[in-house]
Amino acid sequence: MGIYLVSVGAQEWLDGDEDEGGKGALAAALDEELRRRGLAPYESVPEAAAFVRGSGLSFEEKLVPSMAGFAALCREHLAPRETELLLGWSVLVPLSLDEEIRLPLSSAYDDETVVAGAPEILALAQRLATAIGLPLDVIPEACDNLDLTMWFLEGAAEEAAAARPGPWGEDLDAAFYAALYLRAAQHSLRRGCPMTYC
Repeated sequence: MGIYLVSVGAQEWLDGDEDEGGKGALAAALDEELRRRGLAPYESVPEAAAFVRGSGLSFEEKLVPSMAGFAALCREHLAPRETELLLGWSVLVPLSLDEEIRLPLSSAYDDETVVAGAPEILALAQRLATAIGLPLDVIPEACDNLDLTMWFLEGAAEEAAAARPGPWGEDLDAAFYAALYLRAAQHSLRRGCPMTYC
C-alpha cells in the first residue's frame, strides 16, 4: 500500500473503463478544456513500454518519506502560488500550461483532478534542486522500478551525502521529493507521457 507516482501509457490513458484504471474520461475532459483555451488536444501519448530495468522508459516511484521538510523547502524558495502548483497537481502532462487545469473528475486522492504542465513543474523543481545543491550526477535518472525511492531509503543517499556534503544532505526526505518532482517532470517531457498518482 501507499502512494505511487507512475507514468501512464496510451492504452490506459484512452481507455474508458475506470474500474480497470482507464483514464478515458479524464483524457476527453482535458482535450475539451485545451480546445476551449485555444490549445491543441493532447493526443500523442506513447504506448507503455515493456519493463526493462534501468531503461528509463517507464516511471514508478513510491512516496514514502515525510513531506514536512520538503513543504518547508518550498515555502523558503518558492512563492505561495508556485508551492501550490508544485504540490497540488494530480496529473502531469508534457504540455506547457499557463495555469493548471481543474477538472470536475475525482482523482486518486481528491474530488477533482488538477492537471499541471511538466515544463512549469520542471522549472520549479530545478530551482529547488539548485537551492539545495542536489547532486544530479549521482541521483538515479531511470525511475522505472522504484530506483529513486530505493536509492534514498537503502543507504546510497547517505553515502553520497557523506562524500558530497551540502544542504541537500541535511534533510534527505526533502531531497527525495526535490529529486522526485524533477525526475517526474523530466520523464514526462522525455517520453511525452502523462504522470499520475495511484
